[in-house]
Amino acid sequence: MNFPHEPASIQNAVFLVRADPIICGHSTEARNLAEAALKSGIKNVHIVSYPLETLAESGLPLKPLDTISPYSPGITVDRPEAMGDYKVLDSRLTLGIGGHLVDLLHKLPGRTLLMDLYLVPHGMMVMNAVNSFRGSGADASVFTVGEAVGSDITNVVGNALVEGRLGAAQMVLSNYLEHDHPVAVSRFTKDLIVEAGRQVDAQLGTTFTGQLESRVGISYPAIDTSAYLDIEKRPEELGSVLSARGLEKDGYVMFLSRIAPAKGVDDLVEAWRACKLRGKKQLIICGNGPAKEQIRELTAELGDVRVLDDVSDGEKGALMHGCHAWCLPSKPRTEFVETFGIAVAEKMLAGGLGPVITTRTGGIPEASGGHCLEHEAGDIDGLRACLDQVDAMSNEERGQLSREARQFALRFDREAILRGLLDRALLKLEAA
Repeated sequence: MNFPHEPASIQNAVFLVRADPIICGHSTEARNLAEAALKSGIKNVHIVSYPLETLAESGLPLKPLDTISPYSPGITVDRPEAMGDYKVLDSRLTLGIGGHLVDLLHKLPGRTLLMDLYLVPHGMMVMNAVNSFRGSGADASVFTVGEAVGSDITNVVGNALVEGRLGAAQMVLSNYLEHDHPVAVSRFTKDLIVEAGRQVDAQLGTTFTGQLESRVGISYPAIDTSAYLDIEKRPEELGSVLSARGLEKDGYVMFLSRIAPAKGVDDLVEAWRACKLRGKKQLIICGNGPAKEQIRELTAELGDVRVLDDVSDGEKGALMHGCHAWCLPSKPRTEFVETFGIAVAEKMLAGGLGPVITTRTGGIPEASGGHCLEHEAGDIDGLRACLDQVDAMSNEERGQLSREARQFALRFDREAILRGLLDRALLKLEAA
């Protein structure tokens, strides 16, 4: 893909995120944006994240390190250590990472795109660093992008509103708008953000609503489409991946996401017990997360269900391509609402005959475009009916749905998503 501006127009790209080995679509998004930046000709590309021991102690679901594909040469992954000793009760990592960002801005020559994925706490790290850099009198050729994800609003801001801690909600929204370009990962997410601003305005007399409506853009998560489109061109590799897992093409139904209550894995297990595909196919549940052991216990007596917590980046697309159907029965919960559905789009890009079965929770319809089988969130009978519908479909019908889904998902290509951000950055930096 050709970019409309000379690659040298922006020389540096820095992405701050909870990066690999976290099982998280937005960590994958940061990787994809970094790879696209490198391919576009940007010379200095950095992903800034946390020390590995901090991630290991966090309780977040982690991928095994040996399952993570290496970053391309030219991408630097920085993991700054915390700053301060035991007298600093908190924010030691915030200071360490923020200080590292300032060091990068001083060191990297030319214009810099600096993007944080997750506002809390990354947005505050970025804007503290940039404000310090700009206040020092240094050449401030930096353009900031703050990407709000659902948990920023449903978790942090939402809980602040419920608990009456309005100052915290105001701080998050103010920090968001401080970025040169605040973006949301879906229209659904933007609507959540605007509604949160409206509630804060109603109680504090602030003016967030109009600012959020006018300034927040939508930047869908960036996906490496080529990694999925090429799968069917490598049949021997596909066969090898399936064989190593004891699977046959079109012989299994698949779930792949974080194993957590909001993902509806328990609903899938219950629907599987009574569906017509049982006895004909296997069910594989791929991922990690807080509900993994619960799901293992739930499926212990089912001989045709397997839980795989070690699926590598290299295997994921092949398993998606080869499945008979792919399920994400996500349902809204207080702690999490699906704000896009990256895995849905990835499965659609992977192709194969297996259709996507999912819900209309949150931003999933923006990821699927309706090119899937849908049931009401939390409706186990409806999910079972979708599985039965797949059982009744011909290969021609499944193939047609799969082709339409893939064509729709091409719009999430990482180079196109990055190009939109770079164009916005260049307009601002060239006008400065």
